[in-house]
Amino acid sequence: MGIGATAGVAAVGGIALSAQASSDSSSGSAGAAGSLAFDPDGFSKLTTTVTDTAGTEHNVTYHFWKAITYVANPVDETYQSLIVSAPVEIDGTAVDPTNAPILLANSIGGYMPSSVADATEVGGGGSAMGGGAAPSGAAPSSSTSAAPNANANTNATGGATASNQLLALAAGYVVIEPGARGRTLKNSDSEYYGTAPAAIVDLKAAVRYIKANKGLIPGDVDKIVSAGTSAGGALSSLLGASGDSPIYEKYLKELGAADASDAIFAVGAWCPITDLEHADGAYEWNWGTNDLSRGKQVDQTVSKQLKAQFAEYQAGLKLRGLDGFGPLNARNYDDYLVEQYLQPSATTYLAGLSDADRATYLAANTFITWSAGQATFGWDDFLTHVGARKKDTPAFDAFDLSAGENNEFGAGTTENRHFTAFGAKNDTTGLSSKRVAADIPEKLNLMNPMYHLVEKVNDRRSKHWWIRLGTSDSDTSHVISANLAARLDNLGDDVNHLYYWDQGHGANTDPGDFITWIADVTSFGKEKGADKKGKRN
Repeated sequence: MGIGATAGVAAVGGIALSAQASSDSSSGSAGAAGSLAFDPDGFSKLTTTVTDTAGTEHNVTYHFWKAITYVANPVDETYQSLIVSAPVEIDGTAVDPTNAPILLANSIGGYMPSSVADATEVGGGGSAMGGGAAPSGAAPSSSTSAAPNANANTNATGGATASNQLLALAAGYVVIEPGARGRTLKNSDSEYYGTAPAAIVDLKAAVRYIKANKGLIPGDVDKIVSAGTSAGGALSSLLGASGDSPIYEKYLKELGAADASDAIFAVGAWCPITDLEHADGAYEWNWGTNDLSRGKQVDQTVSKQLKAQFAEYQAGLKLRGLDGFGPLNARNYDDYLVEQYLQPSATTYLAGLSDADRATYLAANTFITWSAGQATFGWDDFLTHVGARKKDTPAFDAFDLSAGENNEFGAGTTENRHFTAFGAKNDTTGLSSKRVAADIPEKLNLMNPMYHLVEKVNDRRSKHWWIRLGTSDSDTSHVISANLAARLDNLGDDVNHLYYWDQGHGANTDPGDFITWIADVTSFGKEKGADKKGKRN
C-alpha cells in the first residue's frame, strides 16, 4: 500500500495523488539541528491532484517542509522528526492556512518504528510494517484507478491511511506527520530504545513542538486532530486521553521537548489496539469459541480463565452503554454490541446495495433477517459469520513471549517481557521469575488511555472522538473500542463511533465523513467538506 513518489498516479483508499515539486523551492530543510524554532520560510512548493470520495479532482498547491527534528536532545532523529504540508491554493483559489485545523497523522503500525526522514511529499510517513507513501525513488505504481472498491481494506498493516492526509489537504487543513520510535530499535549495545513508552512520548513531544511554534508553524495549534490506525489508533487515543498528564514529564524533559502543552483538540482512531493489560480477557470473551484459521479451537481452559478475568474487569469499570442502554457487563455486552453497533452497521451496508445485490447478499447470509429496512440477527450467528479468529490465546501477552506486545514492553537488552500477571505465571520460556518486572505497572499506565479516563480522570483530555472498527476485525476485541467510546460518552464527551460491516483490520471506508467531521467540531470551513462525504458502511 502506498503512493508513488515518482511520476504517475497511485490509488490508495479511493484517493488518487500525483505530485511534483515546482521550481519554487528552498535549499535545505527547515530549522537548524538542535533548534526548536520552526522556520516558516524553509519550504518547497509542491502541486498535487487529489480525487475526493465523490470522484471530483482538486488541484492543490501546498508548502512542504521536509523532516524537522522536534526535540532538542533526540535519541534518533530518523524517527523523532515531522513533516508539514500547508495548502496555499486549491482549484485556483488562494487559501490561507493560518487558522486551519491541523491533522496530526501518525503512520505507526504494530508499535513499530515510523519515520518521515526521507519523505518528499504529503502522505510520506511510513511504518516498518508498511503504510504511508512509497520511499523517494520507488518505482511508479502501475495502477491508474482513482477509486477502488469503497469497501476495501485500505490499510491492512496499520498506520494512518493516506486518504485522510490527502483529503485534509484538499479541504484546506494543515497536515503534520510525525515519526516516532518503535519497539524493534536497538543501539550498538543491543539495548532497545523504542519500547514503551517511547512512541507516546515522541508524539507528545511533536505536539509540544507544534504548540511552541504558534504563529510560525501554519495552522491553528489549538485545533490539532490526531489520527492513526491499529497501534497508531491506540496511540492517537492515548494522546487524546493523556493531554498534559504529569506522568510523562520526566521522559519529555530527557528529550528536551519544547516547554508547551501536549493536549490536543480531537482524536481519530481506527481499530485501536489498546487497554493491553485487559486485552487478552476481552479477546477471549469476544472470540473464544471461534476456531483458528487452521480449524482448531484454542485451549479452552485458558480461554475460560481469561473470560473470567474480563468479567471482573468489566464489572469494575461501571460503564453505561450509549443511548441509554444501561450498565455494561460480561453478561449483556453481546446484546449491546449487536444492538448498538452490529445491526446498525449491517443495516447501513444493506440499505446501500441495489435490490438485486441485497437479495444476493441475504441469500448467502441467511442468519440476517431483513424487514422494514432493518437488519436483525443474534450474537452467535454473527460470530459464525465472521469465522476464524486471527490470534491464539493469549492474544497479546503470549506465554511464549512471541507477541509483538511482549516486545513493546521489552527493556534494556531484554527483547520481550510479560506485562500481565497471568502471562508471567504461565510463562513457557523458562524464566526464573513468574512475576512481571517492577517497572511494568508504570509502563502500562503510560500506554493505556483508560488509565487517564477511569483511574486518573484527565480534564485536559480531548473532548471530540471519532472511532472506527471493522466488524470482521479479530485483531482485537470489539469490546476495546466500545469500552473507550462508552467511557468517553459517560464523561460527557462528543463521541462518533461506528463499525464498518464485513470489514477487517485497518478499514477506513468513510474518510470523507471524517474530514467533514473535523470541520464540524472545529467550526472551520464547513462548506469545504460538504462535497467530500464518503459512503459509510
